[in-house]
Amino acid sequence: MNLLDKNIAEIHESLVNGDITAEQLTTEVIKNAKNNEDKIGAFITINEEQAIAEAKKVDEKGIDPDNMLSGIPVALKDNLLTKDILTTAGSKMLYNFKPIIDATVVKKLSDLGTISIGKTNMDEFAMGGSTETSAMKITKNPWNLTKVPGGSSGGSAAAVAAGDVLAALGSDTGGSIRQPAAFNGIVGMKPTYGRVSRWGLIAFASSFDQVGPLTKNVYDNALLLNAISGHDEHDMTSSDQKVPDFTKNIKSGVKGMKIGLPKEYLGEGIDEDVKQAILKAADVYRKLGAEVEEVSLPHNKYGVAAYYIIAPSEASSNLQRFDGIRYGYRAKDAKNLEELYVKSRSEGFGDEVKRRIMLGTYSLSAGSYDAYFKKAAEIRTLIINDFKKVFNDYDLIMTPTTPTPAFGIGEENDDPLTMYMNDALTIPANMAGIPGMSVPAGFSKDGMPIGMQLLARHFDEESIYKAGYAFEQNTDFHTKTPKMMGGEK
Repeated sequence: MNLLDKNIAEIHESLVNGDITAEQLTTEVIKNAKNNEDKIGAFITINEEQAIAEAKKVDEKGIDPDNMLSGIPVALKDNLLTKDILTTAGSKMLYNFKPIIDATVVKKLSDLGTISIGKTNMDEFAMGGSTETSAMKITKNPWNLTKVPGGSSGGSAAAVAAGDVLAALGSDTGGSIRQPAAFNGIVGMKPTYGRVSRWGLIAFASSFDQVGPLTKNVYDNALLLNAISGHDEHDMTSSDQKVPDFTKNIKSGVKGMKIGLPKEYLGEGIDEDVKQAILKAADVYRKLGAEVEEVSLPHNKYGVAAYYIIAPSEASSNLQRFDGIRYGYRAKDAKNLEELYVKSRSEGFGDEVKRRIMLGTYSLSAGSYDAYFKKAAEIRTLIINDFKKVFNDYDLIMTPTTPTPAFGIGEENDDPLTMYMNDALTIPANMAGIPGMSVPAGFSKDGMPIGMQLLARHFDEESIYKAGYAFEQNTDFHTKTPKMMGGEK
């Protein structure tokens, strides 16, 4: 079953009415995902046997009419632990790793009766912006098979855009949900830091990482965030802030809202098609009764530089555990313990992961800490204060999600700095810990999707969903689907 023109409410109604069983739905979805693999390459693992077994259990229990997610097939990024199912984080280092537990978000979805059909491809250990650093395969953009799907959650985004699943989970450290959502013409939400448990997420940079949903539309996205949010006793960084029903007021509109449009986000380096799409989106909000005014975030231009000091520093610490001793890849010809460590890590990690480990280790060294890490932390505080200042007067901030539409496969592999700049507009939200969502906002001249980013105060995902839903209902960008996947653009 191709899900390109469906939403969760429609599938839920079919399940409740008995037009289709969860087993039949899951079987058809897996068949379609398999058929798309040669073309797209969104999945590392498709867990057919277990998924169908889970679907049978849902059918035996009966579809809950009040639970919209009961029997709905989903996909999971391959850095989320899944009990007894291969979990690689896109790395040779974990080529044979089968966890003994489920991540908290995985368990929450499972408890609601969702069916996990598989684990999606990703940049190795979530380090990359194109899914090209994966040790497993290259994932292609369903809109144009010569283009990247973005990263690091490129597999999850491509699976949704291709109609394999209605929803997928990704993780966002510097834009890794929002950037691929923009490149694939879908909706991707990075919640407030602490809104969603990180327990069972293979860590990249612990003060940035956050799990979030990718879906075809805003309402479905809110349903998924409802399901995975909340305090977790296993994760002391998860917040005990009350979790509202993100769908309750989603249709209340934006009349009276004040939206800031940062001048720094529409300047040099922003593709003209992207710029025009955002300016047109601002006009849509004005027609809907919102005030849209120019604002300034002067220190955000330092975000990329500061991020690539702090995040690799945290990564160098988090990835110490991958040593060839306890699990994962182990070099075969090591003659002593030191050689085992060196060879296992040298052979198990890819170039981008090694680059970031070295950068982070250097930044934390005695002679460099004050010169680099400490200054980057100070810049982070300046970025946080910039957002606080704007949010004193405005409900939301709207920006492009990415400087350009999706670029070509292999186009930026030899230039890490150019690749890093693709996250220039998304990184500041992670630095500040605020929520951000990308929604489809148009197309480039060559037919590639363009995303609009909506940012809000800490724990105000509700305002983002209201604004995203209002924009979606007054435009048709989210209804467009890739022709090559059988949809109509």
